Amino acid sequence: MSRAPRSSFPAGRRGVSPSGAARNATGAARSAGGSSRAVTRTLSDDPLGGTVRRTVLPSGLRVLTEAIPAMRSVSFGIWVAVGSRDETGPQAGAAHFLEHLLFKGTKKRSALDISSEIEAVGGETNAFTTKEYTCYYARVLDEDLPLAIDVMCDAVADSVLEPADVETERGVILEEIAMHDDEPGDEVHDLFARAVYGDHPLGRLISGTEETVTPMTRRQIQGFYRRRYTPPQIVVAAAGNLDHAAVVRLVRQALGGTPLDTDPAAPAPHRSATPAVRVQPAATVVEPKETEQAHVILGCPGIDRTDERRFALGVLNNVLGGGMSSRLFQEIRERRGLAYSVYSYASQYADSGLFAVYAGCAPGKVDEVLQLTRAELARVAAEGLTEEEVARGKGMSKGSFVLGLEDTGSRMSRLAKGELLYGDLVPVDELLARVDAVTVDEVNTLAAELLARPMSLAVVGPFKPTDFSA
Repeated sequence: MSRAPRSSFPAGRRGVSPSGAARNATGAARSAGGSSRAVTRTLSDDPLGGTVRRTVLPSGLRVLTEAIPAMRSVSFGIWVAVGSRDETGPQAGAAHFLEHLLFKGTKKRSALDISSEIEAVGGETNAFTTKEYTCYYARVLDEDLPLAIDVMCDAVADSVLEPADVETERGVILEEIAMHDDEPGDEVHDLFARAVYGDHPLGRLISGTEETVTPMTRRQIQGFYRRRYTPPQIVVAAAGNLDHAAVVRLVRQALGGTPLDTDPAAPAPHRSATPAVRVQPAATVVEPKETEQAHVILGCPGIDRTDERRFALGVLNNVLGGGMSSRLFQEIRERRGLAYSVYSYASQYADSGLFAVYAGCAPGKVDEVLQLTRAELARVAAEGLTEEEVARGKGMSKGSFVLGLEDTGSRMSRLAKGELLYGDLVPVDELLARVDAVTVDEVNTLAAELLARPMSLAVVGPFKPTDFSA
């Protein structure tokens, strides 16, 4: 099990929340002619891929596929619009706990059956939890797709959550939390999120903490499972050598008789029920640890994922710290040799976001690294980027996006994220055109506003909190 990357290429056109997309899907299915009729339409015939189709089942569950006949494999995923931000304080870690448990057995299969059936055909399965969604996926040969669909749908829809398995996985998760605490390069990112978001769910650990996971009961997890894993909250996506109608048929068969084989009488719980984001005043947070290397993050609140400036932000991020040619990498590593790793990143959520710079360096070099980072951010805020830099940043955005679509897994993810997070799938050519349309003025206007915001600082290393001024 793993946690997802912190950021991704902008994938949507409209500001449709997961809950909004789910309600629209349910409404479309019902208005299209009764409780047994599915609604299918072709979304695109992408020249860089294959035919993309979308079916909304009567229950509101959505199935999207991209047929790529040249491939001999298929990636299949079940994506649920539920993450750690949907938990209350006492529930912290429930979404991640549940992700572990769904592979532990169903009414038809044991945990060994789930893994061995896929591995027997050379396939692979995994899952990850993020702050806003959870994904379960498998990658198999095209001829084994029916098996993958049956196994994965069974695991996600009909897990039994045996009490003994809850206790076993509790131990596994506590070990995972302890392992995370031993990885300061990961811990500093969570520390930074807490500095910006405080006690809001976006500021919490996805895994929960020892204090929340230890007392969590099977009943609490079961309740979270059945309240949150409802058809309108779920997107099934597949990409590779497949037939859309066959995938839809196999999904309906696999879900038949399970709790996901329903026509909901009321809308599913949705994200608007979670607390509104309240960004904290800029703060300095230090986690004292006797490490050989210090890990620092300097950053501020960013923009949400439907903000029209997200394409300009991608360009700005590339130029500042997105690669070996970036300003920060060249100044801090190449010219001065102060750090092995230095980069900037943007994380975007439904209603908020982060922009930050990370560096890992010797403890004695932290002050100089921070001084150079602050100076570079201030310089870009005041002077902006050059036309040549913006052109390079746009090229990086386009190239990394297209090159990232060279396998079925990334294409499956693109389908699911477009539907789940944006309620829309923008054609590749249109996305590239959106990047091309970014102007120097747009990037520099955003830089002047974003990089002038008060900055929070998170540090993990052999320091005292008083070693850094707020």
